Amino acid sequence: MRITLLGAGAADGWPNPFCHCDSCEDARRRGEHRGQTAALVDDAILLDLGADVMGSAVRHGVSLAAVRHVLVTHAHSDHLAPATLLYRSWIPGSRELEIIGPADVIEACRPWVGPDDPVRFRTVEAGEALSLGGYEVRVLPSRHRVFRPGDAVLYDVTGPDGRRLLWATDTGAWPQSWFSAVADAAYDAVFLEETFGDRGDLSDGHLGLVGFEEMVAAMRRAGAIVGRTEVIAVHLGHHNPPIARLRQRLAQFGARPGGDGEIIEAGRSPARRVFVTGGARSGKSRHAEEMLAGNAEVVYVAAGGPRHGDPDWEVRVAEHTRRRPASWTTVEDTDVAAVLRTASRPVLVDCLGTWLAARIDHHGAWETGDLDAVRADVADLLDAWRTCDVPVVAVSNEVGSGIVPDTASGRLFRDELGRLNAQIAALSDEVVLMVAGRPMTIG
Repeated sequence: MRITLLGAGAADGWPNPFCHCDSCEDARRRGEHRGQTAALVDDAILLDLGADVMGSAVRHGVSLAAVRHVLVTHAHSDHLAPATLLYRSWIPGSRELEIIGPADVIEACRPWVGPDDPVRFRTVEAGEALSLGGYEVRVLPSRHRVFRPGDAVLYDVTGPDGRRLLWATDTGAWPQSWFSAVADAAYDAVFLEETFGDRGDLSDGHLGLVGFEEMVAAMRRAGAIVGRTEVIAVHLGHHNPPIARLRQRLAQFGARPGGDGEIIEAGRSPARRVFVTGGARSGKSRHAEEMLAGNAEVVYVAAGGPRHGDPDWEVRVAEHTRRRPASWTTVEDTDVAAVLRTASRPVLVDCLGTWLAARIDHHGAWETGDLDAVRADVADLLDAWRTCDVPVVAVSNEVGSGIVPDTASGRLFRDELGRLNAQIAALSDEVVLMVAGRPMTIG
């Protein structure tokens, strides 16, 4: 089951365009925008139909042409923009579409559908079960409401491949009796709203961090969340702390924040390979550290190995060490492949440029130009990267965008690092380019 997260934000998005709080300003500096929460399952099922859905699909290169069923949780405008059905009707030859949701959702949609439009409606309530062309859907209760209790629902979706997800936006904390509905569900992915951060004074129809933690803990006790379950926080808003701190908070519950445009393969191994590259002082290392900041134990590999008698290098190492958690383990070793193959904790490799230079030094290739042994080391590193079964982030430098080096060794290093970066990127789940301190996901 392949889930494309079209949006991971609350009704007003994150950042809110009218707001200058620390959380919104941090999101702007990072260039991270989260639109209204919605997702696409295997191109066939759309989860919620808010006003941002069409624009988000276009921005992320996603087609909605093959969607056959739309599961709408409730009639609030960030989850239901019925005019979308009118815009769809302008496309000749559109195939039949089924809109599924509580009664208020269906009534809001009817005026936007012409008598000859290939659109069907199905009203559902919590407790019902549906079969949708190979997908099995259970309708679950929500503690959210539009006008009255029961007019918002959640969805439990099992795909043709047997993978199973829970779409749990929006909801307040469940009463204990409701957890029997998800007993032993062992979801592959849980998308659970987390709207209000530490604000305990706001509506009980949404979760903050305390309620999110309690819901996750209760689902674990019920067997709904198990070891392999990927727990993703959605419906995120600016009442949350800035994203780096939010990652740390959510990681304590075994969860992480969702991001617009990301693709989740339900049931996939939780190991992820992320490659972060960019120019000098572009923020590469800091961003890589933030990506793993929620992990109490990380192996930080200073991949160039130790450098004795280099004061400038020692200052750089001290600066990096100060900003890392004391619980992280630092390893100065150029045998990065061995570290990756034996790792039982997340690994951060910083950086591939210093690693490559050290391997060229080791084999004396600066003088000889014979790169066979260096390239054998690269092949070994790529194999370890590909097969690593813990989360791993690697940092590298982009050195090919400036002037042509005026030395043979400079040109050798530029070319070999460019090849290494391209090979690592091809084997990574995510590639981030840092530009002037801002992360840009490019793959």
